[in-house]
Amino acid sequence: MFAVIRTGGKQYKVAPDDVIAVEKLAGEPGATIELADVLMIGDGDKVSAGNPLVTGASVSATLVEQRRGDKIIVFKKKRRQNYRRKNGHRQLQSVLRITEIHAAGSPRAGGRTRARRAAQAPTEAQEVQDGT
Repeated sequence: MFAVIRTGGKQYKVAPDDVIAVEKLAGEPGATIELADVLMIGDGDKVSAGNPLVTGASVSATLVEQRRGDKIIVFKKKRRQNYRRKNGHRQLQSVLRITEIHAAGSPRAGGRTRARRAAQAPTEAQEVQDGT
């Protein structure tokens, strides 16, 4: 079983017992985190994709540690101007161990319900205008 989740502006394909490093999430090591932004769930041949999220689905993870990522060097230079600037940056990260994938729902209905509601609304408005 696998799931595609969204956190920190990025998407990750995860399975139970996977260890992933994501953008920093609040919490202490050992805490359980519930990730509700599940975009897709797959189990063998059966795959359900959300529109945009899978309704009722969630992923449980344990926070392993809070750390800082590798250093990224930011170097700026303008030639022939004696202009050189060097900075470094280390992004804060949370390391998660995926414990469970809960697939408690089916994909959302999506555009159909919106289309029906949109189609019914003008007809009711036209009836009101015709009656006056």
